[in-house]
Amino acid sequence: MKMNRRNFIVKSFLVLLGLFFFDIFWFEKNVIQWTTYDLSKSDSKIKIVQLTDLHIKELKSFHKAIANKINQELPDLICITGDSVNSNKGLAVLNEFLDLISKEIPKVVIMGNKEYEGKVNINSFRTLIENHNGQLLINESLKFSAANRNLLIIGVDDLISGDPDFTNASTEYDSSEEAIVLNHCPEYSDEIALLNETQKVNIKLILSGHTHGGQITFLGKAFYKPGGSGRFLRGWYKLNDIRMYVSKGIGTKYIPIRMGCRAEATIFYV
Repeated sequence: MKMNRRNFIVKSFLVLLGLFFFDIFWFEKNVIQWTTYDLSKSDSKIKIVQLTDLHIKELKSFHKAIANKINQELPDLICITGDSVNSNKGLAVLNEFLDLISKEIPKVVIMGNKEYEGKVNINSFRTLIENHNGQLLINESLKFSAANRNLLIIGVDDLISGDPDFTNASTEYDSSEEAIVLNHCPEYSDEIALLNETQKVNIKLILSGHTHGGQITFLGKAFYKPGGSGRFLRGWYKLNDIRMYVSKGIGTKYIPIRMGCRAEATIFYV
């Protein structure tokens, strides 16, 4: 009986250990968590998908699943909030990924620190995005229209390796319009909220990434947060009257595992 009990304990431990490694090395990285939030108070809703921190190096099955899901959802706009690629080599793979997504869906992309650190050719990056019905915004804004409504999309530069300038990015259009701000490093969002006390842009939502939600967490606590995260980790925050969402993102960096922090893509109705 003692041996049977011992064998049971050993086998149970090995099963749990196997499940643990399956979870951190495969499941949390490859089975994307789709979250949906409805922030609209209007019957005319604009549907936005946020993707962030793809860190794409090769096209994998979960990238194809993401593209299929987007094509099924048919959002009005896709916002890609930085760290799409780590180097120029990733551009060809990003092109493959975007080829899987309907060109009918407009896309807005901003820079992350990895594009700068990897010395990604900005002109090549911009052209690639434009070829897929998209625009790269670096301290720039654009007016987006859907569902008989207008939104101001503001894309600020990366905090770590770029030169973010919310004031310059948000001066081109009428500030009475509702705005969505794309900001890779959430730490800069505190500066956005401060600047907006005089700028008076009607910001409905800030979308950020960069933190990977901690990537490796235990009981909701991150073992490590990259510089540029500030006091933010993942999920919802409020800065004065501005709501911000920090996505856990898609890819991984440094260590190819996720623990307690499943990869995420998000749908917003605004």
